[in-house]
Amino acid sequence: MDSVLSQTYTDIEYIIIDGGSTDDTVNIIKSYQNRIAVFISEPDKGIYDGLNKGIKLATGDVIGFLHSDDLYENNTVIEKVAKAFMASEIDSVYGDLTYVNKSDPTKVIRYWKSGEFTLKKLGRGWMPPHPTFFVKRDIYQQRGQFDTSFKIAADYDLMLRFLGKYKISTDYIPNVLIKMRVGGESNKSLKNVIRKSTEDLQAMRNNNIGGFLSLIFKNLSKVKQFIKKD
Repeated sequence: MDSVLSQTYTDIEYIIIDGGSTDDTVNIIKSYQNRIAVFISEPDKGIYDGLNKGIKLATGDVIGFLHSDDLYENNTVIEKVAKAFMASEIDSVYGDLTYVNKSDPTKVIRYWKSGEFTLKKLGRGWMPPHPTFFVKRDIYQQRGQFDTSFKIAADYDLMLRFLGKYKISTDYIPNVLIKMRVGGESNKSLKNVIRKSTEDLQAMRNNNIGGFLSLIFKNLSKVKQFIKKD
């Protein structure tokens, strides 16, 4: 919350969706109540159901997500994003992401350098890191929200749908926007890794983009994330 509330760009509609936490989460959030636009704490049907709730509640022009335990790289991230949208008539923007140590977010473990978008790269398994993907709200209204039949790869399916199937416009911000603590849902067990790959392939088929070879390239591309290149 401090990461959001310390942003230099202040025109932020801050919506928090909590899945019915029973620890001290709710009390901590309530201590920030006067700086939060909407706060909901109730059981949901998973991560993507929670994200869809936030989309439905949003009234701003652009929607971005900051997941639990993730941080903005610095206090000018939203300012950079806003400037990118104001500079040209685009539907979305994205940037780079670092995976950081769970207990010490100053320690970088992986560096996901996105690079410029092309449809060819998308078809070969490339994708932008979803936490850095900011999209105009009307795109969600026109092209749909997260498909909750996916348990791990609904974000990949959504990006394939937006960027590949419907070819929305996008722009790359060549900066780290998000710090993600290691230990995400898709990588926390071998079972989830296998399920993620199965769902990735299904997302490709659903959107008629890529195939089995694309899945191989997608997974191999992660190897270079362990070495940061200036």
